[in-house]
Amino acid sequence: MTKKKYLIVFIIAIIILPVLYVQSNKVMFANRVTEYLIEEKGYQKEEIKLIKGVWGKKLPTFYVVVIFKDEENIEYTYFAHGNVRQVEFRAIDGKSVTVDELKNYEPFN
Repeated sequence: MTKKKYLIVFIIAIIILPVLYVQSNKVMFANRVTEYLIEEKGYQKEEIKLIKGVWGKKLPTFYVVVIFKDEENIEYTYFAHGNVRQVEFRAIDGKSVTVDELKNYEPFN
């Protein structure tokens, strides 16, 4: 290979590797939360509307958003760095929600 071809391969690698890193981590964290909810918390797949790995701008940079079918207006956030844990919730429609109204809230101990 010529130097020009090596340079092109290097530039492509610099572009592709970070994208692969982010996408693979989003999938990995979503899978960890899915496994946690089904195997440890006893949820059925049919009870979960959405599990989505997210690359955010805050620390930690990777987290998972979960929406349950029985609370489609509530978005739960989980961290899966080490032990999986639910860290917050928010109403998607912007309405105020109290902990007492939530069906899938896990208090952090």
